[in-house]
This record gives sequence, structure tokens and C-alpha cells, in this order.
Amino acid sequence: MTDALPWPTDILLAPDRRSLTVTYDDGRVIALSAEYLRVESPSAEVQGHSADQKQLVPGKSGVGIRHIDPIGNYAIRLTFDDGHDTGIYSWRYLLELHLSEPQLWQAYLAKISAAGLKR
Repeated sequence: MTDALPWPTDILLAPDRRSLTVTYDDGRVIALSAEYLRVESPSAEVQGHSADQKQLVPGKSGVGIRHIDPIGNYAIRLTFDDGHDTGIYSWRYLLELHLSEPQLWQAYLAKISAAGLKR
């Protein structure tokens, strides 16, 4: 990623509340599922305070986004319909989630499977 971070120009919640689309000023449009956003929440509750403390978050395949609240000019807070609302998603974090989605999602699916849990 370059030093110049693209700036979001539009953030749209899908009518079914299960995905978020972000349009950036460089023309890039990314779509992230609510489930992916929830299981990769940047909150300490999910991420812990170090990489080895990250929590596995099962059972979120049907989760939706209830609210999107701006946090200054650098982030949004998502409130999910399961009550989770402590993650602050910076513009950089949203873009990093998009760029890392194939790896992060496959790792999540592998961990869920190994633990005998369901999405």
C-alpha cells in the first residue's frame, strides 16, 4: 500500500444489512460482508491486546449491521445486530481488510472447522 491512503467518498449499507460498500476517491470500490467485518472487528474484545490473544468468533453467518456511526474524519463504528459495537474501523483498516480478505477468510474458515464450530 502506498503512503497516500485513498479517501472514502461513499459508504453504503446493503438493503439486507449484510454488506458494506466503500467507494474511494481513487475509484476503488470495495464490498465487505457483515460477517467478515464482525469476525475481524478491530475491537480489543476480538483482537485482544496481542496477536496471540485474538478470539475466534463463530456463529456470525447471519449477522447484520444495525448502525454506522462516523468517528471523526478517520473511521466508522459499526453496530451489529448481535449487539457488538466496540470496533472502530479506520479507513486504513477497512482497506487492509479488503486487501487481506482471501488470506484472513481462509484462515478463519480453517480455525472454525478445526474447532468443530459453525460460521
